[in-house]
Amino acid sequence: GSANLAPGVASGIASRLAWRILLYMSGPPTTRVVVADDDVLLREGLASLLERSGFEVVAQAGDGMAAIRACREQEPDLLLIDIRMPPAHTTEGLEAAYAVREEYPGIGIVVLSAYAEVEHAMELLASGHRSGYLLKSRVTDVDDFLETLERIVKGGSVVDPGLVQQLVAARRVVDPLDELTRREREVLALMAEGRSNAGIARRLWVTEGTVAKHVHGILAKLRLPEADDDHRRVLAVLTFLRGQSVIE
Repeated sequence: GSANLAPGVASGIASRLAWRILLYMSGPPTTRVVVADDDVLLREGLASLLERSGFEVVAQAGDGMAAIRACREQEPDLLLIDIRMPPAHTTEGLEAAYAVREEYPGIGIVVLSAYAEVEHAMELLASGHRSGYLLKSRVTDVDDFLETLERIVKGGSVVDPGLVQQLVAARRVVDPLDELTRREREVLALMAEGRSNAGIARRLWVTEGTVAKHVHGILAKLRLPEADDDHRRVLAVLTFLRGQSVIE
C-alpha cells in the first residue's frame, strides 16, 4: 500500500488523483471564443452573454487584423466576427475569417451580418466545416443562438434560417432542383440550417430513418462527387443556395 511509498511520491499520487477527480467533476472543457466586432456595445454584450452561458471569451477585437492576431495568440475553438469591420466597413471581417480559416482550419468560424448576402454565405460554407453565417437578429433568440454555436464547434455548418427563408421566398425562375420532391426540399432547407438527421426528424415529426432515406435521395439526385457524408451534405446545401439565389 501507500505506507511503503516515500511521502513525496504518495503526496504526488494523491494530488494527481485529486486533479483527475476535479477534471471529472468539472465536465467537458469550456469552449474558448474570440469575439470581434467594431460596435463596442454589441461586442461587450455578446461577450457577456457567452460568459454567462458557460463559454470562455479569451479575447475581443475591434477590427479584422486584431481578430487575426487574437486567434494566433489564443488559438480559440471559435471565432465570432462581424462581416463589416474598419476601415471601409465592407467585407473586412469576412476576409479576416478566411485568413484565420487558412491558417487554423480547426477553428470554428461564425460570421455575423446585419443583411442576408447569399454569396458570402456560400463562400464561407465552401471554406470548410465548422462554419456559420448568422444574421445579427438571430442573437436575440438566445437559446437558439447558443445551440447554433455548439453545433458549429462540433463540426457543423449553419446558414441562418432567415436567409434560407428569404431565398426560398425570392424564387422566381425555373428551379435547378426540380428533381427533388417537396419533402426532400424541406429536408434540404433544414440541412442548410445545420440540423442533424435527428434534429430534422424532430422538426418534421418523422423518424430519423425516414430522414436518412430522404438525405440519401437528395445526395443521389444532385449527383454530388464521392466524398465523406458530412462533406456531401455541405455540397448539397451549396447546391441548394446556388439554386435559390438565381432570381429575376
